Amino acid sequence: MSGSSEEFLKPETEDDDPGEPSVLSGSGMCFPWLQKHIDSVGFIQEALLKHQWQQAAEYMHSFFQILEDSDNNKKQVAPKIIWKLGSEILYYHPKSSMETFNTFADRMKNIGVMNYLKISLQHALYLLHHGMLDEASRNLSQAETWRYGDKSSSQKVLINLIKAYRGLFQYYCWSTNKMELSKLDEDDYACSTTSQDMLSHSEKASINLDALIKVPGLWDPFVKSYVEMLEFHGALDKAHKILTNYAYDEKFPLNPNAHVYLYNFLKRVKAPREKLISVLKILYQIVPSHKLMLEFHRLLQKSEKEEHHELGLEVLFAVLDFAGCTKNATAWQYLAKCLRQTLMGSHLAWVQEEWSSRKNWWPHFHFSYFWATNDWKEDKALAYEKAFVAGILLGKGCRYFRYISKQDHQPLRKKIKRIKKFVKKYSIVTTGP
Repeated sequence: MSGSSEEFLKPETEDDDPGEPSVLSGSGMCFPWLQKHIDSVGFIQEALLKHQWQQAAEYMHSFFQILEDSDNNKKQVAPKIIWKLGSEILYYHPKSSMETFNTFADRMKNIGVMNYLKISLQHALYLLHHGMLDEASRNLSQAETWRYGDKSSSQKVLINLIKAYRGLFQYYCWSTNKMELSKLDEDDYACSTTSQDMLSHSEKASINLDALIKVPGLWDPFVKSYVEMLEFHGALDKAHKILTNYAYDEKFPLNPNAHVYLYNFLKRVKAPREKLISVLKILYQIVPSHKLMLEFHRLLQKSEKEEHHELGLEVLFAVLDFAGCTKNATAWQYLAKCLRQTLMGSHLAWVQEEWSSRKNWWPHFHFSYFWATNDWKEDKALAYEKAFVAGILLGKGCRYFRYISKQDHQPLRKKIKRIKKFVKKYSIVTTGP
């Protein structure tokens, strides 16, 4: 290591004690040499947590001997630990510099062939964080050409990931050009030049991104960037194909975001309502409390199919099952309206079906006296909608309904009078079998 790095992370020369005790790693493998360094790692971690960067650097001195040892087990385990700890120290150390970090990264890349790609990627992100886009891109270009015999095939996904990050860098340039283009006059010569630059960046990014997103995984930022460029340049069919594959290919892990991206794309291209419903129906099965569920309900209500109206009621009940949605006034408003339409449309069975699995816990969860006083104090509009729902589901004897209906609040006086009449006529407590 160069002198600039040694100022912070100078290795010791003391030999390992051949009689040191054994330590089991997390994988169950036995490393007799590791016990000696456990305390050093613990001290380093504690110093990092306390932001004692100089102290952490000094503790690293006692740990660096691992890299100088010829033992294969040490060489496999030590570089990963030292890279993570050392890069953290150099990132925050007040006396550290870009040159110091770069020297350290270059040294670590060449200690163990399996570390080269990962450290190259993290090094590039460090450079990007400091605004050095060109240097970061060159760093990844070098890493992309990495080959090491039969080890190359096992690192294929990582190589594709590095290519994809290069694609993201190209996307960043493309996005910058896009902002510039929005400020230019269409007749301006610079407009034509910027458009050509955008197309060039898009094509380069596509080459780098395409390989990664075909590999099963969670690639949200890469997919979003790729689709944005394709959509801007009019390649809608390709964008649709990519998003469809990302959402529905069974080889990919379950990912709610994939369905959100597909739905938003279909909305932008004004796809038929049935397509939008089909996408959100799957998202509903994955995340029934997703913020798009209220939009899903609206789509279902606009449908002419009775089964969609029944599903729309189910969706609202499911949304309000979650604690994070209990104060969502819009959800309660939609449920109140949906219950009114459902009961007036002679579909009592739909409501009873949803209520049967909730009647033992919703009253306390939503309609207790505590929530009645609290909701009325914080949001009277919310309390009104909840009171309507409480009256329908639990009858006029419900404590929540009684408390809200007795409040003398002029703006809501007429509304409260109306819900009393509706509850008396349609409450499932009085109209049930």
